[in-house]
Amino acid sequence: MCGIFGIYNHPEAASLVYLGLHGLQHRGQEGSGIVSTDGSKLYSKKGMGLVSEIFKDDNFSRLKGNSAIGHNRYSTYGESIIENVQPVVVNFAMGSLALAHNGNLVNASFLRSELEAYGSIFQSTIDSEVIVHLIAISKERTIMDRLIEALKKLKGAYSLLILTEKEMIGVRDAYGFRPLSLGEIDGSYVLSSETSAFELIGARFIRDIAPGEVVVINENGLTSYMPFDKTSEAFCIFEHIYFARPDSYIFGESVNIIRKKMGVELAKESSVDADIVIPVPDSGTPAAMGFAEGSGIPFDNGLIRSHYVGRTFIVPKQSTRNFGVRLKLNPVKEVLKGKRVVVVDDSIVRGTTSKKIVTMIREAGASEVHMRIASPPVKYSCFYGIDTPTRRELIASRMNVEDIGKQLTSDTLAYLSIEGMLKAVSNPPEKYCVACFNGEYPIPFSDDEINQLGLFDVK
Repeated sequence: MCGIFGIYNHPEAASLVYLGLHGLQHRGQEGSGIVSTDGSKLYSKKGMGLVSEIFKDDNFSRLKGNSAIGHNRYSTYGESIIENVQPVVVNFAMGSLALAHNGNLVNASFLRSELEAYGSIFQSTIDSEVIVHLIAISKERTIMDRLIEALKKLKGAYSLLILTEKEMIGVRDAYGFRPLSLGEIDGSYVLSSETSAFELIGARFIRDIAPGEVVVINENGLTSYMPFDKTSEAFCIFEHIYFARPDSYIFGESVNIIRKKMGVELAKESSVDADIVIPVPDSGTPAAMGFAEGSGIPFDNGLIRSHYVGRTFIVPKQSTRNFGVRLKLNPVKEVLKGKRVVVVDDSIVRGTTSKKIVTMIREAGASEVHMRIASPPVKYSCFYGIDTPTRRELIASRMNVEDIGKQLTSDTLAYLSIEGMLKAVSNPPEKYCVACFNGEYPIPFSDDEINQLGLFDVK
């Protein structure tokens, strides 16, 4: 669930991309990069860690030019190494090109094998590099035609930013899995994974890039193309459940309002006698407020989050996740002592974090702990860019709800139903991908393709 951000023709391009990446830090914390252009050459700076740790004052003097794109890395396979940090930069017959990708390509391993057979040499293990190699070997005469030819060979989820010496290109796959929005500041176009980053730099939101749309931004302005065959949309519902910031508008809807509605639906489906409702901050907070509203049980802050610790779900190693949970949350004993507590979280993936939270609340003196989850059980792997690569890692694929509750040591456990979740969104339910809950994948793929996914690092 990487974050991508770009701006065309602004005198403070690299600095604004830096700020935009700050606003998208929640989408990836392993590494970050910015590539800029002055119209004749591309300039690059990448590093491991957080945006603020990588980019210092002297970096911006080297990131020359009026256009730039940036990327925050979140991987679901393999090591976190500098070679896999984006944007990917290549030099080829038509000049230089940088690419930033949010998503996951299902058929990347087969394309890579084919490209290597024809002599392509890869510098990383990310699936995104496949795209630039396809562009480089194309016989088409323009960058745009080469890009379209490459994209038509891809299977999977992708929102892309591409920067050449002269233009910036934004792409969203035909299913629209991943978000990409268009904004404007001081007459310059901006593209971002989330609208919240526009607010940070003072940009005005214009519209979402449509599923299957390619926008080319250059000295002639913005030109839109729709080069792909029309297909059913498949917006990732997990953007609303967990990944996006609540102050963003994703797929045309307020994330905060959707999460509150999910909490209200959860209260309707799984009411319980209790004294207080508390959230697992921060992504569980809107749903907990909705649960309190729907149930009539008072809302309070029973867990305090340290904002100097990253999001445990998107840290790549399990050992680091476990350590992060202990650092991340502290109970407020005065709120919890002697109370029957409903604790609301956005989701359960592996279950290790939830068990520690239940234990923490009990140790703080709660008389009862009722766990409520504002999404359905995650039973199936996601192959479109979420960190659930194998079903054996998913607790709900191995246990029923009653057994999961016993594993977590909660007094009761209840999840939001798929139907209740889809009641909370304003778009038609059929526009969403809910494959991680029901196993119905929008893009068909073979078992060989699934097995090959483990060979690649993805965003």
